[in-house]
Amino acid sequence: MPPLALYTFGVLKSPLADTAPLTRELHDSGEAVYRKISQHPGYLARAEAADGARGTHFDLDWGAWGEFAVPSWYGKGHSVETIALDATLSLWTDLDPAFDAIYTGLHREALNRRYDWFERTGHPSYVFWWVSDGVIPTWQDGVSRLEHLHDHGSAPHAFTFHHSFAPDGTPTRIKGIEPQSDQVR
Repeated sequence: MPPLALYTFGVLKSPLADTAPLTRELHDSGEAVYRKISQHPGYLARAEAADGARGTHFDLDWGAWGEFAVPSWYGKGHSVETIALDATLSLWTDLDPAFDAIYTGLHREALNRRYDWFERTGHPSYVFWWVSDGVIPTWQDGVSRLEHLHDHGSAPHAFTFHHSFAPDGTPTRIKGIEPQSDQVR
């Protein structure tokens, strides 16, 4: 079975450089969430800076994950002082383990706080798609799939938990998840 790619993108209410308690809280919780998710069954890999460096997303070497990119609707800064986004790109074995990792434990706790940290942009915050064995998705792949999802709704090319597809393009369901609109409210 081919791996499943997941791209997430959110616009923060304040820049990452902001020293306000809420911004620090998001940043501090992120390390623990990533550690926990990386141990989850079904997790394969996530985009990390090739040399382990820290900096803004835009100036890091992401290796095989490609040059960092953002959706066209992101209108905040790109510098250390102004960047106000959080993005992830990861690979999973299937939808069920991804769902379980995202909606349980520390990540679920963080999701419950998302509106403390993130703006409501009217755009989707995540997208899935299947990749061929051995292929590493790029940041640009994630951006184009997220923009496609926003413009056209779920399709085998770009989909959500609520309207998901099997690797062969047939609609599928995650147990306990009912279809709902992909339109962001």
